[in-house]
Amino acid sequence: MIIKSLKDIQMMTSGEGLEKQYENLLVKGVSIDSRTVKKGNLFIPIVRIKDGHNYVREAIKNGAIASLWDKSHSNPPEDIPLIFVDNTLLALQSLASSYRKQLPIKVIGITGSNGKTTTKDMVNSIVSTSYKVHKTKGNFNSQIGLPLTILEVSKDDEVVILEMGMSERGQIERLSKIAQPDIAIITMIGLSHIAELGSREEIANAKLEIITGLKDNGLLIYNGDEPLLQKVEISNSNRFIRFITFGEGKENNIYPCSVNIDSEEIRLRINHKDSPTYTIKLMGKHNVYNALASIAVGKQLGIGDDDIIKGLSGLTITEMRMQKIHSSKGFTIINDAWNASPISVQAAIETFQELMNYNRKYLVLGDMLELGENEVEYHREIAHYINPNKIDYLFTYGPLSEILSKEAMKYLGNQRVKSFTDKDKIVNKILSLAKSNDIVLVKGSRGMALEEIVNKLL
Repeated sequence: MIIKSLKDIQMMTSGEGLEKQYENLLVKGVSIDSRTVKKGNLFIPIVRIKDGHNYVREAIKNGAIASLWDKSHSNPPEDIPLIFVDNTLLALQSLASSYRKQLPIKVIGITGSNGKTTTKDMVNSIVSTSYKVHKTKGNFNSQIGLPLTILEVSKDDEVVILEMGMSERGQIERLSKIAQPDIAIITMIGLSHIAELGSREEIANAKLEIITGLKDNGLLIYNGDEPLLQKVEISNSNRFIRFITFGEGKENNIYPCSVNIDSEEIRLRINHKDSPTYTIKLMGKHNVYNALASIAVGKQLGIGDDDIIKGLSGLTITEMRMQKIHSSKGFTIINDAWNASPISVQAAIETFQELMNYNRKYLVLGDMLELGENEVEYHREIAHYINPNKIDYLFTYGPLSEILSKEAMKYLGNQRVKSFTDKDKIVNKILSLAKSNDIVLVKGSRGMALEEIVNKLL
């Protein structure tokens, strides 16, 4: 974690007003939450739904050594160490950027419409076999989360893996300039945030902002099967950046020569000479792409095949990403409730339908949010990916998913499809039907909180 004097913190945040008597006090880490602040932390009061300035005294009481204070806020406390800044969020970002410049580390930045977190976990598993790694925790990938992640990096860390999320243009650019990645990855371009950005072209442009902070001689690893990304090398020909493409197409730098997927794992070989078989304990063809990008990172960092194999075989995935759980009732649950978009839902359904050795399959889908003016059609189209010979029941939750249900009835019939407005009723319906060796897939957008269904099925 960052360990600096308050005098240094003031300089790194472009702050002012710190009383001289406090200049040599030592900050050990930062916090934006007065409830979880640790002894020696710098408290940074962010203005969100609640105003963090209202909790400065509580943070000091709980162990914080000092606090930032937005100059526009009146009545600053006079009896505690304060550094005055123009904007506390920008000060947090400035502090992280300055700290990152002082660290002798390699930074890997990862963005994309889907697959960011899984790719982050794969890269971490591979790189950790050879380096001391610090990575984004969970989904801590925002304008606040990424700076906080950087400020947790210790002087002993060698590689930092940062996930970069966004909801509008300009956010990935800001994160990239803070992180200054040595290696950047764009996993894929989907439809997430199309309501805000308007088109897949604009989504691609937003993801390509990751290049803005990429260091000279830095490396961009991107999905070469995506036409919207293929312009990147031409448009950046004036910069000294290296490129590696991955995908199914043989025109990519790294592509699979053979792929075998079953209900437990993926086994693949790549086009490199004497490629071994890499085994990943995950389901789904989409994870082949994530694996290709991750293997490319390992090879760029000089990690040998034996360690790449070791890393992938010991992979641990962040919760709610095609997470297989065994219920105490005897059936299996696949918890993929973290988020949903048309592409990720299609991939999840196709993967689920190909699973073997289960008796009956239950598909639980919630609304896909932030899809803009075409949201009704996107939900209707999902029904067309459901094979009535491979899915026994479809249960949906939410007003948009009711549209999906009505369309799916054309294929599965009225008895096998039901739309719900109450999660408990979905749980009760599954519990009344599901037997040992059945399997349930639960997927929906973050705002639908379908993990509540999962937890009650356990």
